[in-house]
Amino acid sequence: MNTQHLSEQEIIRREKLAELTQLGVNAYPAALYPVNSTSAYIKENFKGEENKAQFEDICIAGRLMSVRDMGKANFFVLQDAVGKIQCYIKQDDICPGEDKSLFQNVWKKLTDIGDIIGVKGYVFTTKTGETSIHVKSFDILTKSLRPLPIVKEKDGEAFDEVTDPEFRYRQRYADLIVNPGVKETFIKRTKMINAIRTFLNDRGALEVDTPVLQSIPGGAAARPFVTHHNALDVPMYMRIANELYLKRLIVGGFEWVYEFSRNFRNEGMDRTHNPEFTVLEFYTAYKDYEWMMDTTEQLLETTAIATNGSHTVNIDGKEISFKAPYKRISMYEAIQEHTGFDISGMDEAGIREVCGKLGIHADAKWGKGKLIDEIFGEKCEHHFIQPTFITDYPVEMSPLTKKHRSKPGLVERFELMVNGKEIANAYSELNDPIEQRERFEEQVKLMERGDDEAMFIDHDFLRALEYGMPPTSGIGFGIDRLCMLLTGQVSIQDVLFFPMMRPEKQD
Repeated sequence: MNTQHLSEQEIIRREKLAELTQLGVNAYPAALYPVNSTSAYIKENFKGEENKAQFEDICIAGRLMSVRDMGKANFFVLQDAVGKIQCYIKQDDICPGEDKSLFQNVWKKLTDIGDIIGVKGYVFTTKTGETSIHVKSFDILTKSLRPLPIVKEKDGEAFDEVTDPEFRYRQRYADLIVNPGVKETFIKRTKMINAIRTFLNDRGALEVDTPVLQSIPGGAAARPFVTHHNALDVPMYMRIANELYLKRLIVGGFEWVYEFSRNFRNEGMDRTHNPEFTVLEFYTAYKDYEWMMDTTEQLLETTAIATNGSHTVNIDGKEISFKAPYKRISMYEAIQEHTGFDISGMDEAGIREVCGKLGIHADAKWGKGKLIDEIFGEKCEHHFIQPTFITDYPVEMSPLTKKHRSKPGLVERFELMVNGKEIANAYSELNDPIEQRERFEEQVKLMERGDDEAMFIDHDFLRALEYGMPPTSGIGFGIDRLCMLLTGQVSIQDVLFFPMMRPEKQD
């Protein structure tokens, strides 16, 4: 055994594994283990003398988290998938005959914190009133070869949790073991997604799947990840959005489709951005962005209640209410309110001048739409804490959006801002194929100026539009950011099981 890069504890555990093998104990058995209960069920349902007969033959399994050694008897804590429970193990119960080696050699000498064990016995209440399992037999189911970080507890509550983000995000499996609250965040994430699915399914929407590998990275202004398809010998792009494929399905006759889409953008990482992220997009025929605002309010209020039992959440010291209705304000009004500048009639040169006065970097590659987006992002976005619809964007910012029916130069678009960040983006979809081609051509001009987030022309999508797409409203929700809000997390890394990390340094 090469122990060159192992810690002392890791070496000791491997030596224990070898001893178990010599004693004929398989530390990694393959047989089915007859678990018939859980820690949570026992603690919630055991009533002492009233129903102890129902708990005379209990079998549970989990991870050994702590031990109190009392010589010929031990108390220990077992952690399964739903919680923890105290167990009591006694030498004479495990070894009723003269041979005490199973207790003294295997249990006391060769088991460690972190081992996965199974126990069989009956439930009782200790003198201090704690529901516990009196162990009659035990089995080692998995020998842990790496020690867990130590979490100190008092009265059953952790007071010295493992908080190092480098450890927590890189070794999420260990984080989940030693920080039980982390598991609750991801359980809530699943509840949230299930609630959204139920909301959409109950209203007749159809869940679909669209390609992750695409020949054109369409549907958003973003920098794609580039790869290569060897069999076809063509470049391919990881999906930055699924919008154009979902709208193809609207062309094909589906009237309401949705997808939880795993998207990839080759851009920066921070507390609200991860290069791989989840978006919900749905598209509904014969609707517009006004209908979509109403539907969004209903969806989010319903989802907040299903996730937390309330339409209010607390995050970063702020109480946020998802109860409808939400405030609505146009983008130009928001910019004027928070900067003092009315840019609604300005050309690109005028907006560049405003950027200079506001101290905002205005890259020469950027067009009018990108400049306006920078002003809003730096000077306005963070002010919108309660859910707020920012409406009626300039046409230059929205190449896939229908022009406003009554406001020249604007489009029928909104973004939902919550806690200073965009949570959703929605349009009355552009369905005029001739105008859509012109908008794409404007994006090509921006690309030629060096804007690496400008959109490609998707000729197949234009062909689809030429068959005719009905009036349609569409929206995209940032699922990770929504999960941050509903679970009270301030970093996107805390709602992703395995967030992107820099390559780990190797010794």
